Amino acid sequence: MIKMKKYDDISSELFVKNRSNYSKFLKENSMAIFHSCDLMPRVGDGTHTFRQNSDLLYLSGIDQEETTLLIFPNAPIEKYREILFIRKTSEHIAVWEGRKYTPEEARKQSGIQTVLLSDQFESIFSMLMNYAQTLYININENDRAISDVPYKDVRFAHECKAKYPLHHYERSGPIMSKLRSVKHSLEIEQLQKACDITEKAFRRVLSFVKPGVTEYEIEAEIIHEFIKNRATGHAYNPIIASGVDSCVLHYNDNNKACQDGEVLLMDFGAEYANYCADLTRTIPVNGRFTDRQKQVYNACLRVHREACNIMKPGITLAELNEEVAKVVESELIGLGLFSKDDVAKQDANNPLYKKYFMHGNSHFLGLDVHDIGNRYEKLPVGVVLTNEPGIYIPAEKIGIRIENDIWVSDKGNIDLMKNIPIEVEEIESLMNA
Repeated sequence: MIKMKKYDDISSELFVKNRSNYSKFLKENSMAIFHSCDLMPRVGDGTHTFRQNSDLLYLSGIDQEETTLLIFPNAPIEKYREILFIRKTSEHIAVWEGRKYTPEEARKQSGIQTVLLSDQFESIFSMLMNYAQTLYININENDRAISDVPYKDVRFAHECKAKYPLHHYERSGPIMSKLRSVKHSLEIEQLQKACDITEKAFRRVLSFVKPGVTEYEIEAEIIHEFIKNRATGHAYNPIIASGVDSCVLHYNDNNKACQDGEVLLMDFGAEYANYCADLTRTIPVNGRFTDRQKQVYNACLRVHREACNIMKPGITLAELNEEVAKVVESELIGLGLFSKDDVAKQDANNPLYKKYFMHGNSHFLGLDVHDIGNRYEKLPVGVVLTNEPGIYIPAEKIGIRIENDIWVSDKGNIDLMKNIPIEVEEIESLMNA
């Protein structure tokens, strides 16, 4: 019996290539270690659903707890230049938790020939450290991340520095950021599947929403379609925000009834094979936008389209966000929210547009919904970005955000969500079919 996953296996070609690319950045006589995420306690004796460390998955393809990857290109013993350590299983574990990878299955999935059990890691690592000058340690270096939790990689770093104080230590984070920013065609396939599943959920919701339905019922419709189509679940906590809560950027309560005449902002995405989709659409609860809602929606849509034109290799993410902000400012003037004279007199450190558009237009997307990448370096060919301008007017109970996922390819920008309804007329037609 082969270990089954909800999603289709990705070819080991991807992981072999990723490890090769990573190894090129290592200093001479360097070893690198990557750990799986911890099983995190929830309450009582329960744990949160396991989600693999994105860097480990990127380099090995192994989606299982208690996994460690060792890379040592200059190891004196050839078979130890790449080692995958997997969890030791048993009949008892198989009965209570299900099957785990066998060494043969892990070898096939990862392309790594030396696959050992996790209880062998300490002795082999200790031996190989005698021949390494530098150890690369992988910790979470996503610049949005703030965590007080002493997770596995952090604990490992402290242990190594105490036990091996004379070695040199380096960060894997900057290398992984550079590599993961550029998507392989096999990664784009997974992202496209995640986007296609997200499209199905959105179309399902369009035929479901009407005055009186609750935000949590809408959330239930979305997860139904996700699981039905083999997504592992939500890529992030979904935002189902009606009325004035459409102006709350990270509204997650999803607990009230949608009222006639309100807009409904929905920000959700499927996760498929650990790759994340990220969609936002704003629709009228009763199936018809008011004139003012339509005016604000179309202004946001114009920004969305212009932002896609600005998005290109050679610009930094920070510059992209600044350029889009100028387009938003122009549209806000057109909406009568402030004037050109007001802009001329504004505080440069607190521009007027930020009252109505307080977030950036884009972020990196991939194995994490807020994927790693350097926002101050020029965008490379092959990056995937969100395109998500918004206009929020709490006084009018109108919050509009429109978001698609864009692959900046060598053939130009490719919208991975191009088939998802976005025009006012298309949305209204589907809601009233």
